[in-house]
Amino acid sequence: MSVPTLIDSHCHLDMEQFDADRAAVLERAQAQGVRLIVNPGIDLRHCRQAIALADTHPQVYAAVGIHPNSSADFAEQTLTQLRQLADHPKVVAIGEIGLDTYWGKVPLRRQAHAFRAQLHMAADLGLPVIIHNRDATADVADILDEWAASARTRNAPLAKRAFWGVLHAFAGDVALAQRAYGWNFVLGLGGPLTFKNARSLHRTAPQLRLDRLMIETDAPYLAPHPLRGKRNEPAYVALVAERLAELLAVPVEEIAARTTAAACSIFGFDCR
Repeated sequence: MSVPTLIDSHCHLDMEQFDADRAAVLERAQAQGVRLIVNPGIDLRHCRQAIALADTHPQVYAAVGIHPNSSADFAEQTLTQLRQLADHPKVVAIGEIGLDTYWGKVPLRRQAHAFRAQLHMAADLGLPVIIHNRDATADVADILDEWAASARTRNAPLAKRAFWGVLHAFAGDVALAQRAYGWNFVLGLGGPLTFKNARSLHRTAPQLRLDRLMIETDAPYLAPHPLRGKRNEPAYVALVAERLAELLAVPVEEIAARTTAAACSIFGFDCR
């Protein structure tokens, strides 16, 4: 039986946790059918590392952005450098960007400033956004409501795309999913979907639109069951696909095909 084609839509392959065996990690991913990997940046250094990996490995693509927990020193110069990095042919998105009140590393006002600036840059560049949201749903949603309305009103280049972004590590309810559809977003599901105690997410998943779902690892973090607590890696996105297939009561091949199609559409991959 052939292995279904998968895309890991969110993986931090440039992190030091992969320095000792990155080539082997990529080989294992390929063996599991993982055809493409999107590596978002979290600060300028990691953005450059993500692009370097994309230059080295054909199956790796990059996103560039300043993570909310890295936004303390965000300035106009930061935005200028991000614009320059985004011009690279293997940069397919702006991210990961958003808000995070869990860690309390950066005042929310600073985070929101960086978030809005990068959202508007993405709209002007015609690139989709990868959104980080941790314990900040109301504020993230309000900012995205304003941004999406503005992008439509001024007919920004991003408005020409079918999908405008993804809510990474989606853990919200159906109401949030409906708002995300209104922003022309898809939803990213990863390791937490497989956790035995993620009952709320298990109830929500069957109510989500399958044509608006992608799968991800967020490696090296959030390894899926039964590997929880270990280093995550792109090959394990297959476990997410299997659990999603169980929850939706559809063949895993359908999950692979639909999530791959969504990723190809949002990131502009040629997946024929």
